[in-house]
Amino acid sequence: MGYLESAVVVYLREVYYPSGFAFPIHPMTGKIAVTEIVREIATLLMLLSVGFLAGRNFRQRFAWFIYCFAVWDIFYYVFLRVLIHWPESFFTWDILFLIPVTWTGPVIAPIIVSVTMILLACIILHSEEKARMTKGGRLSRTLLIIGAILVFVSFTWDFAAYMLNQYPVSVMFRADNISIAMQQYIPRNFNWWFFIAGELIILAGIYVVYSKSVKSLEK
Repeated sequence: MGYLESAVVVYLREVYYPSGFAFPIHPMTGKIAVTEIVREIATLLMLLSVGFLAGRNFRQRFAWFIYCFAVWDIFYYVFLRVLIHWPESFFTWDILFLIPVTWTGPVIAPIIVSVTMILLACIILHSEEKARMTKGGRLSRTLLIIGAILVFVSFTWDFAAYMLNQYPVSVMFRADNISIAMQQYIPRNFNWWFFIAGELIILAGIYVVYSKSVKSLEK
């Protein structure tokens, strides 16, 4: 799946960026833009399907989903590097997602997130293999959700700031305005503070999951 994703990007860049990828994003026709968004949704559905088939309960299915997502994302960059020698460095800016708005950030950021997801998935799956995890994980869920929200904000912060400078809040989320902004937007600043805070909170949530699993195994 990582190779398939990178192959699609290679094709798109040959069509839209024959001299090499650079911001701002080249305008796409309506048909191509819709196809690309639906492709992202299809990718998520495939990853969810793997998690659903591999797991026996919600925790296992969630763990397999985030594990597959993380491995897919890492190897997406590995194959891009092999095929077209991109990204040039870990701090090269990339478009991460288009749903619900444009996500951007240096390549190192989603790789860090992916490693974190693999760590969480492995802890959940290991504890599930040895013994059923104890209930009462509200604290860990809260930490993981808050951390994930902060990471999401860090990826969308720069584009949102650009939109706020271009349009009033009442019309900034109109589809035509978002489309125009995407074609003019050049990333400037990644919100490392939100990202680091989110990652630290996620790691705290992972530690809570780990400590609960250890206590469960000791019983």
